[in-house]
Amino acid sequence: MQNMNLEFQGNTKPLYWQGSPREMAFTIEEIKEKLSQTHLPCYVMKDFRGRIGVSNGGALVAEGRGLEVLATVQALPAEQLGDPSFLADYKLDRAYKTGAMANGIASADLVVAIGQKNMLGSFGAAGLVPARILEAIKQIQRELPTQSYACNLIHSPVEAALESGAVQLFLENNIRVVEASAYLGLTEHIVHYRAAGLSQDAEGNTHIQNRVLAKISRTEVATHFMKPAPKAMLDALVAKNKITALQAQLAAEIPMADDITVEADSGGHTDNRTLVALLPTIIKLRDELQQVYQYKQAIRIGAAGGISTPASALAAFMMGAAYIVTGSVNQACVEAGTSEHVRKLLQTVASTDVMMAPASDMFEMGVELQVLKRGTLFGPRAKKLYEYYKLYKSIDEIPTAEREKLEKQVFKKPLEEIWQMCIEFFQERDPEQIARAKDNPHRKMALIFRWYLGLSSNWANAGTKDRVPDMQIWCGPAMGAFNDWVRGTYLEHYQNRTVADVGEHIMQGAAYLYRIQSLKMQGVVFPSTLEQYVPVRKEEMELV
Repeated sequence: MQNMNLEFQGNTKPLYWQGSPREMAFTIEEIKEKLSQTHLPCYVMKDFRGRIGVSNGGALVAEGRGLEVLATVQALPAEQLGDPSFLADYKLDRAYKTGAMANGIASADLVVAIGQKNMLGSFGAAGLVPARILEAIKQIQRELPTQSYACNLIHSPVEAALESGAVQLFLENNIRVVEASAYLGLTEHIVHYRAAGLSQDAEGNTHIQNRVLAKISRTEVATHFMKPAPKAMLDALVAKNKITALQAQLAAEIPMADDITVEADSGGHTDNRTLVALLPTIIKLRDELQQVYQYKQAIRIGAAGGISTPASALAAFMMGAAYIVTGSVNQACVEAGTSEHVRKLLQTVASTDVMMAPASDMFEMGVELQVLKRGTLFGPRAKKLYEYYKLYKSIDEIPTAEREKLEKQVFKKPLEEIWQMCIEFFQERDPEQIARAKDNPHRKMALIFRWYLGLSSNWANAGTKDRVPDMQIWCGPAMGAFNDWVRGTYLEHYQNRTVADVGEHIMQGAAYLYRIQSLKMQGVVFPSTLEQYVPVRKEEMELV
């Protein structure tokens, strides 16, 4: 074992340590083991020979004989990070959640794997047909009979039938938690889900059965979810017999969301905000509205976007996050509903290998999402399509040479043939989309372009070999940070990445780094080998 000497540059405290000298660690390996026991307190002392060592045992006394105590830190296991009420309400061991990556990338297998470790997973229902969503729900309910899980409810401004259909499906199948995403404001559909789960007990207490975790990146959107549902929407739902008058009354007394996830620079839909600026702002807004409404249970604020390492997780918790959410990193795990090609590609990604590109579901509005630019041409090609959409009013206006290039390189079919495929698709999914484009060539162009934008993510998930250049892979800079962190460890290879294992290492690493930083602020100087949390296989940890 390698010997070492710690340094101390802080002020000593009038405390003394009493215990067996055999409990003290002086080598790097021994000290690392003591520091890793985050469920135990940690004491740094100077022995009678002048050496500085570490122990998890013994007792501290203010007077009497013993070793001089230089620094202490109390136990803080990963289970104590975050808001205790979040853990209690969702029956979790850790304040850790996996995000709802659309098109089933956040698969049923992924949700089950994270749920079986008593962390919270969210199924990526967005973009899937009802039959596929129902199949996933049945699997999750079968394999997580007592654990909590969530399903994604995405706002669909151009396809309202999808949103209302998803709500009906969730209500019929007893989905008790939804992750509401991409909302610009409240809709009658999300209000319906929330209010339909309300009841009152004999003592007059409101029972909330349908929980909402709202994912936001703007204060104006957060405000909608922090306030009660609008009276006009509640009245409309009562008139349609979708909720009762009592449920409308109860909904007017609770916030629209139990939890709000502040989404910073994430993969997929994002405003590229910085977490250190956005999270405190939303927490302050929550506190102000809590003073106004005096909710019995204050809304909890979680953090997402850019979180994929112990350091970023700890930073979020120290800023006041009740829980953290990971996204991009889970797409590289074996349970994710994507292809081996994508997983293999993601393990090579750096933080700079991402770009913004037009989103299929909000194409006409100019909304963009963050995607991978390494190993794919989707980003530049999607941007070119939006340029055409802004420049021309119909596909017939596109210059012949440009159109032929599009048909050959991007669509690989004549555009009119693509239009016929759009008709067939929407006749089953949402016929109104075709009706709205009948006498609107610009709308027709948008649907044709959305054919490419929509299928490109399916090509990535399926690993379609002849569509590798067109794969749309949602990814944020967190993926590169994760790859940097695990380089040289067993998690460097994508086939070793399981979603629960990754989550446990991020949380345990955050607890470890908290201990290191606490001791450093008291004057302890560590060698660099001890300042980093390195993920180790569970079997190897048990051997240690």
